[in-house]
Amino acid sequence: MPVRNYDLLKNKTLALFFTFNVSLKTWHDVGMINREVTLYNKLSNYLKHIYFFTYGGKEDLKFKNYLSENITILPVPFIHTSRSPKWFLPLMLAYSFLLPFIHYKILKNVDILKTNQMSGSWSAVIAKILLRKKLIVRTGYTWSLFVGRNNPKSWKKKIVKAIERFSYYFADGVIVSSNNDLEYLRNNYRLNGYQIIIPNYIDTDVFKPLNIQKKKGSICFVGRLDKQKNLFSLLEAMVGLPYTLTIVGSGPLRENLEKYAKEKELNVEFLGNIPNSELPKILNQHEIFILPSLYEGMPKALLEAMACGLPVIGTNVEGIKEVIKHEENGYLCETDANSIKEAIRKVLDNKKLQEKIGKNARQTIVNNFSLKNILKKEIIIYEAL
Repeated sequence: MPVRNYDLLKNKTLALFFTFNVSLKTWHDVGMINREVTLYNKLSNYLKHIYFFTYGGKEDLKFKNYLSENITILPVPFIHTSRSPKWFLPLMLAYSFLLPFIHYKILKNVDILKTNQMSGSWSAVIAKILLRKKLIVRTGYTWSLFVGRNNPKSWKKKIVKAIERFSYYFADGVIVSSNNDLEYLRNNYRLNGYQIIIPNYIDTDVFKPLNIQKKKGSICFVGRLDKQKNLFSLLEAMVGLPYTLTIVGSGPLRENLEKYAKEKELNVEFLGNIPNSELPKILNQHEIFILPSLYEGMPKALLEAMACGLPVIGTNVEGIKEVIKHEENGYLCETDANSIKEAIRKVLDNKKLQEKIGKNARQTIVNNFSLKNILKKEIIIYEAL
């Protein structure tokens, strides 16, 4: 792929600051390490070096085999594998503030600092102030919006907004995943420098339609099992329907969801976490995909299902309605159980609609969310800085 002004980048180095308290082991254990590192493996072809500042112990080094040769893992230097709940989080918080000083010698030779999410962004901002480097504040979702959904007047939201205000004030570049997020930031904060929307990417060579026999009347959900995903409404919608539901993922509500499904005698299978590389096969075994969330940022699971050519059902909320065009590349419904039930019936009972929106869903991802297109946008902002 041709890159404009390639000489501007080939001698540049990038430091990626992981989300607070997240490690390569975290990514591996939840099955998303391949998905998360693919972009940086591609970027490594255009940059001199990339550094990963993680919150893992030295055990993170064993995941080097997932990374390109010129990507270096920098875990917490004084941690091996043990994590005591009594002292670990305070220790990691202290480390996050000291990180720029501990790794000063490396960071002084880095050209671009980048955050993975807003949580933990303060490490990169301190490094920016200390070393006068270019800073990109990247977020996959807007933290204060998510916190505010649960309790708009909570003290946590005030702290999060203060962190966001601090980080965006010092940012030379801003990356968000949706139009809604960028509009919100422009209305609430002072944004300096370059701003760009780079949605979550999908490797369309991995997530694609496969020649696999589909289970008749089968529905698939992939995501974290928490309140945001509105799964009790989905299970309520399944009552009385002659279909099967596969739930992929883990979270705090799993036990209660399993209990509810058993009480209602629903045909639901809970698979837990699945490595991202195995998801295309799982998705292609089902007739439709559903995401009944109360709110979203830019949901990767939805994009992956669309890339596989699945007819998708999503709720008419921010983050989903930005991707799904009703009855064109997906089907929109409301968040209540009755609306979800009606959507499932309409899509599963209409083969022509399934074929149409499944085909258009795949094309939407290829045109707008493919890894190749996202890589181009990443390079654009690095060049701009």
